Amino acid sequence: MQTTIPVSDAVGMIIPHDITEIVPGIIKGPAFKKGHVIKPEDIEHLRRLGKDHIYVIRMEPDQIHEDEAAQVMARALMGDGVRPSSQATEGKITLFAERDGLLKINKDGLFQFNMLGEVMCSTLHDNTLVKRDEIIAGTRLIPLLSKQSVIDKAVSIARSGIPIIQVKPLRAARAGLIITGNEVFHGRIQDRFEPILREKLQALGSEIHTVHFAPDDPGKIAAAIQSSLTAGADLIVTSGGMSVDPDDVTREGIRKSGAEDCIYGTPVLPGAMFLCGRIGQVPVLGLPACGMFRNITVFDLILPRILAGETLSREDLAALGHGGLCRNCTDCRYPVCNFGK
Repeated sequence: MQTTIPVSDAVGMIIPHDITEIVPGIIKGPAFKKGHVIKPEDIEHLRRLGKDHIYVIRMEPDQIHEDEAAQVMARALMGDGVRPSSQATEGKITLFAERDGLLKINKDGLFQFNMLGEVMCSTLHDNTLVKRDEIIAGTRLIPLLSKQSVIDKAVSIARSGIPIIQVKPLRAARAGLIITGNEVFHGRIQDRFEPILREKLQALGSEIHTVHFAPDDPGKIAAAIQSSLTAGADLIVTSGGMSVDPDDVTREGIRKSGAEDCIYGTPVLPGAMFLCGRIGQVPVLGLPACGMFRNITVFDLILPRILAGETLSREDLAALGHGGLCRNCTDCRYPVCNFGK
């Protein structure tokens, strides 16, 4: 239980929780740390912080303090690739990425956890690319004290399914790039896809292993894909030829190459005519022409998930419709924006 006493009578008392000081634009942090013994010279400082009274805590056997609760909950929330701050600060434990990778949030589990009311956890968005040591989440008990049973229930929810917070590593792929189209194959225009895709793949730790150019001929597109596989490519990316024009036959070429489980079409703009499938265990991604002239497309949402080892379903792609409209900002700030969120 907790009672209050006037701050003027608090000399010699031990502060049971961090007391925060906020000076806008200058500081936000603990002016007095938990465990501080109040001295006579502290009284006026505490009053300036709005503390005319302080808590005196007498913990019951079935209660838990905010700092201990935060540590317990953080351990339950964490999956692979996540590490906690060394101690609670102002009752909060911060969670960091332990490696570069793709942040995965069990959104339903997080919702059920936060429905308890007395506990909270906030995270970055699911499927966010994160760097090692980046802050990805924070958790705390909202009141200063809570019943142990509440924390036990929070821990049970956090551990009842897949981890609520984890960071998946990205594999280093050897991509076979198949650039389609008569206009490029016959030298009528210069290809612009390769440098764009090379940069995107390298940014995620992968490389372009082979590059093949193919005309608008399904058989030759299929042969180019098979040639890349034979050379050791473990990811196939085709560029162009994905629309409904009669000369756009890349989809047919992908099918002829032996691709299975192909899903064509996404509720994402730009990128509605995107395709994903597989040949054996090798992912196949069909990128429409938007990837050549738009900075960010559906490819940027899908590629990290493929490199994290995911096999995407029609349901996964359908879910991208919410947040799947790019604003095409002149000062693109992706991924710090709504696209894909």
